[in-house]
Amino acid sequence: MQRRRGRLVKTAGVVAGCVLVLTGGGAAWAYWHLDHNIRGVDIDSTLGDDRPPKPAPATPEPSATAPPAGALNILVLGSDSRSGSKNSALGGGHSEGARSDTAMVVHLNADRSAATVVSIPRDTLVERPACPTSFGGSTQAAYGAMFNSAYSVGGPVCAVKTVEKLTGVRMDHYLEIDFSGFASVVDALGGVNLTTTEGIDDDLSHLQLDAGYHHLDGKQALAFARTRHGVGDGSDLGRIKLQQQLVKALVAEVSGSDLLTDPARLYKVADALTGSLTTDTGLDSLGELQGLAGSLKGLSADEVKTVMMPVLPAPSDPNRVVADEPEAGKLWASLR
Repeated sequence: MQRRRGRLVKTAGVVAGCVLVLTGGGAAWAYWHLDHNIRGVDIDSTLGDDRPPKPAPATPEPSATAPPAGALNILVLGSDSRSGSKNSALGGGHSEGARSDTAMVVHLNADRSAATVVSIPRDTLVERPACPTSFGGSTQAAYGAMFNSAYSVGGPVCAVKTVEKLTGVRMDHYLEIDFSGFASVVDALGGVNLTTTEGIDDDLSHLQLDAGYHHLDGKQALAFARTRHGVGDGSDLGRIKLQQQLVKALVAEVSGSDLLTDPARLYKVADALTGSLTTDTGLDSLGELQGLAGSLKGLSADEVKTVMMPVLPAPSDPNRVVADEPEAGKLWASLR
C-alpha cells in the first residue's frame, strides 16, 4: 500500500482541489460531507509529554487553512483492518486482527520542495513500549515484538509511540487508510499504470501478472502492494520494493491527471480518500488537510525519495529483521 512519498500525502492534494472547484447549491453539503468523512484520533493528548521533543516552530503556528510551517514528519499507515463488508471481501478475517500492513514515515522539508519516504518493514523486531489507552489503562511493554503488532494491541496511539521509540523522531501527524479505501482511491483515479520486470503469481494476494506493462484497477493495485510470496525472495523486504514502485506510479498518476478540470471525478477521488482516512486531530478536518495539501503544490514527483530503514536479519529468527545500526540511526537523525 500505501502516502508512500506519500501516496496519501500526495493524493491529499485532491482534497484542496475539490474545495476550490465545488460551487453552486450543493457546495455546502459537499464540503460538510467530505469534512465529516474523516475520522480523528487524539494522539497528542493521549501520549502527553512522553515523546521525543518537538522542534520549536520558526514562525507562529499556522491557522487551520494556512500551510503548516517548518519540516513535518508524518506516519502513514496502511491498515489491514477487515472491518466492514468491503474490507472483508478484499482481505478476509476480522477487525480485531487488524495490523499496520504498511508503515512509512513521510518527511517533508521546511519549504516543501522535497520529501523523503522511509518504509519500516512490518517484520522488524522492536521494543514496543507500554502505550496509554483511551480507557485510562495501558498496554504491556514488549521486547523483540513484531513492529506491526503495535497497531493491533494499541491502535494508532501505540503505532505512533512505537515509531517514536524506534526512531527518536517526533511524529507531527498520523494518516491511516484501509484496504477498501486504498482500492477505492485507485479506482476513482481511473487506475494506475506500472511496469513489472518479472512475473507475479501469488495465491495469497490472488495476483497474477506477466512481466511488462500493466494498467491496474484498485483491487489489483491493492494486491500488488500486498504481494510477497509470488515474486522475488518472498520476503517483506521484496514487498516493500513493490510498494515503493506503486507509490511512484501513483504520484505520477496524480501529478499527470488534470483533476481540477473534471469536478465530478475530482469529487469522487476526494470522497474515496476522505472516507477512508483516520488522522490525528491536527488533520481531521477538510480545512486542515487543505492547508497541508496547499503547502505541497511545489513538490514534484522527482523530488520524492523512497528508501527503506536499514535492517539486518534478526539473530533470533532469520525470518525477522532488526534495525541495522548505526546506519538506521543516522537516517532517522537526518529527519529530526
